[in-house]
Amino acid sequence: MTMCDPCKGGMRIGMRCFPSGEYSATIGYRQNAKTNIMKPTRENIIEFICWLFNKRGVDAYLGEEVTIAEHMLQAAHFATLNDAPEPLIIAALLHDVGHFTNEFGDDYIEQGMDNLHEEAGSMVLSPFFPKTVTEPVRLHVAAKKYLCATDHMYYDALSDASKQTLKLQGGIMNSQSKKEFERNPYFASAVQLRRYDDAAKIPAMKVAGLNHYLDTFERVRKPH
Repeated sequence: MTMCDPCKGGMRIGMRCFPSGEYSATIGYRQNAKTNIMKPTRENIIEFICWLFNKRGVDAYLGEEVTIAEHMLQAAHFATLNDAPEPLIIAALLHDVGHFTNEFGDDYIEQGMDNLHEEAGSMVLSPFFPKTVTEPVRLHVAAKKYLCATDHMYYDALSDASKQTLKLQGGIMNSQSKKEFERNPYFASAVQLRRYDDAAKIPAMKVAGLNHYLDTFERVRKPH
C-alpha cells in the first residue's frame, strides 16, 4: 500500500488510485458507488478481493459470533503472529473466500448441503496466486477432517457450528484418507492454516484491516 499524491491522501492498489474515504477501518476498503467489478482479472484481482470483502464480508459466519470478513482477518492475524510465510498468510486471509463466490444460498446448512467453499475459493484464486496460496485454501476442510481423526482433543474443541459443518463435509477421515492426505506436499501448510482458522472466531477482536495486506498481496500474487 502506498500513498497517492494525486488522490490527496488516497491509496493505490496496483495502478488504480482510490481517493481518501473509499477505505473502511475494519475491512480496509469501502466500495465506491460507481465501482462495478464483475469479473476478476490479473490487472484487478486485488481490487476484486477488496470489493468482495466489502460486498459480502459483513455476512454472518456460519453461526459464529463474527462476520466472514472478521473471521478471515483474524486468521491472517494469527498467521502473522506465528511468523508464517507470506503465501500462507494470504491463504489464511482468503481461505473462506469461496463463501463469497459459490452459488448456494445462505441457508445451505439448514438444507443439509455442503457448499464446497474450499473448492470454489481455490478455483477463483488459482489464476492469480501460486499453489502455496491456493492449495492450503483447497485443503483446509480436509485438514479439519484429518485433525479430528488424529487428535481426540481437537474435535472436542471445535465450535458447535464447525461440528455441524463437519457432518456435511463427510465427517472424520478414515485410515486410508489420512495416509493419502499426509502424502500431499501441502499437507503441513493446510493443517497450520486450519489451526489459524479455528482460532479466528473471537467477537470484537481488534486486528489489522485488509489494507494492511495490500503490499503482501503484490509480493505473493502471480506476475501480471
